[in-house]
Amino acid sequence: MLQLLVASTNPGKLEEFRLAADGVAVQIDILPALRTIPAPAEDGANFLENAILKAVYYSQFAPGQIVIADDSGLEVDALEGAPGIRSARFAADSGLVDSPDANDNTDVWNNIVLLQRLEGVPTESRSARYQCVVAAARSGKVIATGSGSVEGVILEAPHGTGGFGYDPLFYLPELDQTMADLDPTVKLAISHRGRALDALLAKLLG
Repeated sequence: MLQLLVASTNPGKLEEFRLAADGVAVQIDILPALRTIPAPAEDGANFLENAILKAVYYSQFAPGQIVIADDSGLEVDALEGAPGIRSARFAADSGLVDSPDANDNTDVWNNIVLLQRLEGVPTESRSARYQCVVAAARSGKVIATGSGSVEGVILEAPHGTGGFGYDPLFYLPELDQTMADLDPTVKLAISHRGRALDALLAKLLG
């Protein structure tokens, strides 16, 4: 059984990692004491660089173990590829932050900013894609990467109660559903993160 330590506390990501490992000889665990480890500066120029940066950094805290980390985000054509690698910080970059005693509403604020930026843009010009790169590292050295993407359209209002991030706005025309509408297993099978994980596991289990 191959053990992979995940350098993320995001519950949505963790669920997708574990679903991806279901049925294969892989055990998914959170990197021990992850919350006490200072986060690295994510200053890579693209998703690949950031994923590798995080995996290599966090793998130094679990010598000999395989640590995986991902970097993912939304690219909107009408915004020239934004928010891109700044997807998780889109609202913060615009000056919107939660108060210290508030629930984490980062996803809500990010979606609001995205809708504001796309106000007046017609449906045919709201094409977008999710991109993801997952990297695996051991003892400070990258050993494999996997990437995946999925094409969609940004709606004018959110729909669906599942998923996280921009999922309520990310519409899949071929399924007539948003990412937030999908059953988690179906979502993983077609999502950018699911495809990236499959590509990575194929290399690691090769």
